[in-house]
Amino acid sequence: QVQLVESGGGLVQAGGSLRLSCAASISRLNVMGWYRQAPGKQRELVADIRSGGITNYADSVKGRFTISRDNAKNTVYLQMNSLKSEDTAVYYCAAKWTYSSKSSYWGQGTQVTVSS
Repeated sequence: QVQLVESGGGLVQAGGSLRLSCAASISRLNVMGWYRQAPGKQRELVADIRSGGITNYADSVKGRFTISRDNAKNTVYLQMNSLKSEDTAVYYCAAKWTYSSKSSYWGQGTQVTVSS
């Protein structure tokens, strides 16, 4: 059973920063990333990163968020800067074996609230 354990959410003022972390219980997960779901909205991809370092971002966070990973620690990070109220959501860590895998492993979610 693969476990993804997230940390780092919280309450921050608009313009502030937060860093999310997600540690996987196993190694060699090629793709790790972050999704978010705001109240009344569908879950959406925020950013993902492959084991080789290729990254992918949602347009809404480009230039403000940075995803990175430490393969030795099986951990993915999301540095969020210049936060806006519309970034308020539950953020979920996700991971899968390959980019074409149809199923993913999910973390329990961590709340990020940005106050204006």
